[in-house]
Parts: sequence; C-alpha cells; structure tokens
Amino acid sequence: MALVDTTIRLLTLGGQIMLIAVLLVSRTRRDLKISLLGVLISSMAYLINSSTTMAPPLPWRIPIDFLSISTTVWAWVFAHQLFERRIAGPLLIAAPIVLTILWIIAFTIPAWQWFTFYAIRFLSLALVIHLITIALTGRADDLIEKRRRIRMYLPIFVGLQVGGVLTYELFFGATDNVPSISAINAMLILILVLGAGMAVLTADRDLFAKPATNQQPIRPVLNLSPSETVLHDKLIAAMEEGQYRAPSLTIATLASQLDTQEHRLRALINKQLGHRNFSSFLNGYRITEAKDKLSDRTHVDLPILTIAMDLGYGSLAPFNRAFRAETGLTPSDFRKEAIDQN
Repeated sequence: MALVDTTIRLLTLGGQIMLIAVLLVSRTRRDLKISLLGVLISSMAYLINSSTTMAPPLPWRIPIDFLSISTTVWAWVFAHQLFERRIAGPLLIAAPIVLTILWIIAFTIPAWQWFTFYAIRFLSLALVIHLITIALTGRADDLIEKRRRIRMYLPIFVGLQVGGVLTYELFFGATDNVPSISAINAMLILILVLGAGMAVLTADRDLFAKPATNQQPIRPVLNLSPSETVLHDKLIAAMEEGQYRAPSLTIATLASQLDTQEHRLRALINKQLGHRNFSSFLNGYRITEAKDKLSDRTHVDLPILTIAMDLGYGSLAPFNRAFRAETGLTPSDFRKEAIDQN
C-alpha cells in the first residue's frame, strides 16, 4: 500500500508541475492565476509533507510544512476569485495571520502542539465550509454555464478530500499513520488536480476573463437568432415595465414569467448582453433608477432605505454595495454631489 501511495503522489506532483507551467504562460487573469498557483504549490507541499516515504531533508521540512497548512487558505482565496466574490479586507488579512501564528507556536512551544494541531484544523475546516457555501449559494445567480458546473462539482470533491481529511485528523490524528487512508487521500488530490487541469487546459474567455469593474445596463445586441430576438424583446419589455423592482427576483422566476427555459435566458443575458451574474444584470437597471431618484430634488427627503426597498433590495447593505461598485460613491454622497450640482 505504501508503494501505491507513493506512486499516486508522484503522479499528482507531476501533474501539478505541468499545470504550473501551463498556467504561467496562460492568459488567465492575474488574481486568479496567483491564487491557483498558490493552491498548486501549497498542495504539492502537502503531498510531500503528509507522506511517510517522501519526507524532505530537515532544512526543507519547515517551509514545506508551512506551505502545506496554507493550502486551505489558498483554496478559499481561489474560490472567491473564480466566483468573483469580494473578500472582506480584515478577513483576508486575519485568516493567514492566525494560521501563521498557530504554526509558529507549534514549532516554538512543544507543549502547545496539541492545541495548535486542533486549532489549525478547525480554522482550515471553517474555510472549507465557507468555500463550499459560496460555491453552492451563488450558483443560482451565476450565468456562466461552465462555472455553474464547477460550483456543483467543486464542493463535492473539496468536501470529500479536504473536509474529509480534516475531519478524520480531528478525530483520529494524521492520515500518514494509516497507509490505506493516506493512499485514498492522495487519490482524491489526484482527482482534484486532474479536474483543475481540464479547467485550465480548456479555459475559455467566459470562465477566466477579467470581470467588468462596474455594472452596465443592457447594451446593443448583434447577431441574434429569430428566437433570441423574440426573447430579447420580451426581456426588454419586462425590464421597462419595472420587473427588476420585484423583491428577491431570480432568473428562474423571470424565465417563468417570460415563458422560456431558464438556460435560454441565462445564455441570452450572459453571451449576448455581457453579464456574468444575474444580480449584475438587475443592478444595471436598479442603480440607474436609484441615481435618478437621488438626483431629483423632489425626492431629496426620501430615505435611502425606502429607495433600496422600492428597487427590490431586501436591505440597505446590498444596495449600498451595488451602488458603490457602480458609482464609486455611497448613495448619500452621490445625492449630496448631485443636489449641489443642480
């Protein structure tokens, strides 16, 4: 079993080296490339560090050990980049700092190793759970078909491999103590690497392209088929009637109202109108109307919360985020500037 485990790990390491080479010369956007390189390099360190037959010499053991425990942080960051989710600044700083402090304590205070062992794994497990959550909860809003498939399969394999290993170690200790568990662990990593390889080697503009920095309303559409033209006209009519103001509007609900299949509506909004998420499509209309109301002197005393609720937002926070992403200003600052200029 030890030979099988070592063979699988060597195959996986070879695949990761190939992926790194491909990724370095690819046109993948910079933030996604950096985070994926971090995942590949740290998971290579984990493969070496968790093996009983591939233990590195002492000078290399310390940096390899540190890199290996950072795998979940890199995977968590990569998921945010891939799914175009903003990471809160304090959280992005706190997660690696806490992990680093725990790792330093483990090496410098032997009596605390039991505490750091469990603390590191609980923190890593929390990041994995969050990764799975953002993958699944954002799937309905995602308009890119290939990324929607990744949102479905990634949680399964990450949950099985990373989540499964972390849970096992919390209850039974390190996986390298049991050759059969170690081999299964290595096999699951190999499957993840093969999946990542297919994504990178077949990368398309939709999946790895740089997202737009602001939300834009519908733009002129060219080369529509007859059926797309009909659906496009129905969609524009619904938006002009104010359908975008409906609270908690989903693409499934809108597709039903337009009497069309959801995948056809997703394809139209994504490939023809240029939106990567359904929320960005709605925000194009909602923020345009919000700017009109905030600039109108007759609505100067209308509470911003009322404007947000009238436009279909469930609370003030998502409205503020969407408005700031579009204009670079908070709604109150935008209103002040607009009223002063008028």
